[in-house]
Amino acid sequence: MNIGSSIALNSRAWRDLYRAALFEVDKTRLSDRIAQAEEALVVRARELFHIAGDNIEEEQALDDTMYALHALRNTSQTSHCIPHRSEAA
Repeated sequence: MNIGSSIALNSRAWRDLYRAALFEVDKTRLSDRIAQAEEALVVRARELFHIAGDNIEEEQALDDTMYALHALRNTSQTSHCIPHRSEAA
């Protein structure tokens, strides 16, 4: 396998895990999905740090994705604390 295809596979891995977390409908699995995606992001960021070349677009995508995962985690945690309208009445 050449380096270019290896880089593409590594890039695809964190993106696939991010999508899995983003579209997880089972609330009991969401936290694990988010953690897996976050771990893949960190691994990929470390890889890019050691790769020569211009990786600014993927580095920005990693930052944006990490921010989105934090927001997803916070939203999923606070949604358990907020009563539904019918429960609040």
